Amino acid sequence: MGFKNSVIWLYFSSPRNFYPFAGKLIPWFGWLAAVLMIIGLYIGFFVAPPVLSDQKEYYVIIFIHVPAAWMSMFIYIIMSLYAFIALVWNIKMSEMMATALAPTGAMFTFLALWTGALWGRPSWGAYWVWDARLTSELILLFLYIGFMSLQSAIDDPRRAARASGLLAVVGAINVPIIYFSVRWWNTLHQGFSVQPAQTQQLMDPSIKWGMLILALAFWMYTIAVVLYRVRTIILERERQTTWVQELVSSKS
Repeated sequence: MGFKNSVIWLYFSSPRNFYPFAGKLIPWFGWLAAVLMIIGLYIGFFVAPPVLSDQKEYYVIIFIHVPAAWMSMFIYIIMSLYAFIALVWNIKMSEMMATALAPTGAMFTFLALWTGALWGRPSWGAYWVWDARLTSELILLFLYIGFMSLQSAIDDPRRAARASGLLAVVGAINVPIIYFSVRWWNTLHQGFSVQPAQTQQLMDPSIKWGMLILALAFWMYTIAVVLYRVRTIILERERQTTWVQELVSSKS
């Protein structure tokens, strides 16, 4: 089984083999994202009760804010893993995947910060406070921007990938800081949104399931968008190869 998995890994580490495979997967993950998004939003707006009686008008932000925050951290972990693989084993496909993940990770980080600000105004009386979790999440956005800026600033794609990959790997230390900041420091931000041992006491089950379904919808969306983006990156990086030239000529 290990040998078979290694063969599959080597096969799809080739941009030429990965390109058509990704094209077949995009519609499936796109439709899954749409269906799960509709289900999650329906639960959030029409099924789940308000957490507190004075939060009826704005508590629904939780269904976007929390999954977006989860995705901002999760995507960065995946991106840094791809970057690490590219740095150690010099695999071009891993470089491209890290590059494709960054814009979506930055989008979810911005979405988490923006919805957090909308939630913070009625909860804390201010759109922004220099809270430990908010500040570390803002640093995460800067890391995403730094990753993409490095790639844009260096002309050679391989050098750009190595420089940005190193930043991604080093910056991964910020992810556990975001996650555990509510335990390590005195913070205005609420604790963990979902705690398996205490979930029933903390929130209505429909709220938990609404957030989890929307988080899964965001993940399906991420896969679809990243696969679409990486196909574009493959065509750009491999444009001098025979197979890309034949592909382009067959479509023209």
